[in-house]
Amino acid sequence: MRADGEAGMAAYGADGGARGTEVKVTTYQTGNVPGVSYRGGVAHSPRDDEPAPAAAAPAGTSVMPADQYGPADTDGAGAPPASPPTRRRRDGAEPPGRPKKKRSGFVRFLRWFLAFWLVVIVALVALVWYVWGRIEKVDAIPSDHGSAVSDGRVFLLVGSDSREDLSDEEQSELGTGSTEGQRTDTIMLLHVPGGGARNALISLPRDSVVDIPGHGENRINAAFAFGGAPLLVETIEGATGVAIDDYVQIGFGGFAGIVDALGGVEICLDEPVQDEQAHIDLPAGCQTLQGPDALGYARARHFDPTSDIGRVQRQRELISAISDKALSPGTLVNPIELTRTALAGGDALVLDNDTGPMDMFAFIRGIGSVSGGSGDTITVPLGNIGNTVTWDPELSGALWTALQNGSDIPSEVIDAQP
Repeated sequence: MRADGEAGMAAYGADGGARGTEVKVTTYQTGNVPGVSYRGGVAHSPRDDEPAPAAAAPAGTSVMPADQYGPADTDGAGAPPASPPTRRRRDGAEPPGRPKKKRSGFVRFLRWFLAFWLVVIVALVALVWYVWGRIEKVDAIPSDHGSAVSDGRVFLLVGSDSREDLSDEEQSELGTGSTEGQRTDTIMLLHVPGGGARNALISLPRDSVVDIPGHGENRINAAFAFGGAPLLVETIEGATGVAIDDYVQIGFGGFAGIVDALGGVEICLDEPVQDEQAHIDLPAGCQTLQGPDALGYARARHFDPTSDIGRVQRQRELISAISDKALSPGTLVNPIELTRTALAGGDALVLDNDTGPMDMFAFIRGIGSVSGGSGDTITVPLGNIGNTVTWDPELSGALWTALQNGSDIPSEVIDAQP
């Protein structure tokens, strides 16, 4: 160190810490060196009452001129910087990032669960849209019901015996014969009340004598042969005073196709059933019926002394069995079974032009509730029974009033069932 004011050297490198790379000499114009005590311009040890001199710069640190930081002190020392120097990153070094949070197992499960159900919903919508496009539509329900009224929703379910869509091979397999024209072996009303009353599935025997508009009195199924669905709807509304909201028709081949798509339906028989006309020979006991046998069971009447009365009971039994199988978890959660059943239903059904998917959902739910015991299954109360049948005017009137008002089926009507 020299007394003429030249300070010692401080060395630093380009990386801020290495010595010997570059040397810088700083000359202090005041003649004083920071950290050294002076009296009369001569360096000496400080007195006891004299404040301690500023600490010398540590090795490896550059000492800057006093005027770099502001005016000099009375003793000539410059003020140090207010904050420590900022640490420099090495070239190419990335700033430390925040640690990534691990997703919990529940979050991962929830994401997969939601994604799965999204795929399921999209697939179901696509299936409904595709199946709905395959269903045949007819203009069956009139825009003006006249004096007929009903509470809730009333579906007319019709089973057509038309052979027009069956090949010769199918006619032989199903045992339908080759009769021309169209008639109906099954006529039912499904009532779904709007006020919480019990659903009801009501059979109208095909041999019931009623007035057919434009054709006089005849069997009720003749209305279907004369004028198809529109005339049958008009005939039933006129005979019952009950307004019909939706029309659902299924043919021979479609019925058998739905049963086969479900893998058959289980029926339990107290007695053997043999009917050559229906081409069935079924033993007593519980058994699974495939399409042809199920159709024959629904059509059979010649073996039964009650004829058409017993047949409508077996038809309701079969509809309940089909509903139970179609709405079972084994069908609904199995994509293959569900798709096969839906496609068979789309090919089998004929609906009114104004019947929509939500209406069919209500129909399926209504059939399901009846088959599950939450509704009533009955035949319209009858009067005279022979080759043709008539309706009991008092009891049938009470039945139709219940449908018009949306109330439960009267107990006297249920008690009068054969």
